[in-house]
Amino acid sequence: MKDAATSSIDACILKVVVGSHAHGLAGPDSDKDYRSVFVLPTAELFRVGFKYQGTRMMKEEEDETSWEIGHFLQLALQGHPLVLETLVAPVVTMDDWGAELRQLFPRLWSAQAAYESFLNYCDNQRKKMLEKKDGRPAKYAAAYVRVLFNLCELLERGTFSIRISETPVGEAVARIKAGHFRPGEVIDMGEHWTAEAARRLRTCSQQARPELADAFLLRVRKAFLR
Repeated sequence: MKDAATSSIDACILKVVVGSHAHGLAGPDSDKDYRSVFVLPTAELFRVGFKYQGTRMMKEEEDETSWEIGHFLQLALQGHPLVLETLVAPVVTMDDWGAELRQLFPRLWSAQAAYESFLNYCDNQRKKMLEKKDGRPAKYAAAYVRVLFNLCELLERGTFSIRISETPVGEAVARIKAGHFRPGEVIDMGEHWTAEAARRLRTCSQQARPELADAFLLRVRKAFLR
């Protein structure tokens, strides 16, 4: 049986690198982005007045998004693209619990939920591109195409490429990210991969196994009981 962390604070069980460094698109000035999963001491969940914070955003020298394990599993079952990416991205640190969590990946997503969640995310990226949000339309345009392609991969082969630079859309995504694109061109690409995702959805029968997520979470909570 795995041992829980010995300190009274929450424990990080998984940390991965994401963004341009993971996608193979990093330039000399690219910052590193991270995502992580942490576990709260179980006793904290039962304290009077406790307010559960499922997501934490840390912006210092490096950006990091972190999810508490219960919230992370809930989002994974909903097909959240950033959460699913965390389960296949390059590992920075990981303990036995994190390794077991990553092994659950094939049981945490269903075709329909992933399809809807990925499309919602991509629609939001397209909107930000057209609005030129934060003055960085290229960032959102590249994410729009990349995540749609990842969805197609997921529905076809049960996983997806993190290093997008080595995929058939890698050259186009790199060019878009560098700012060499027209919005209409990006939308055309997006509509192509959206149609392809719909086609692949029709032949993908993948179903999640939420009972396995529940069993894993119960063992984690027992192990981290103070």
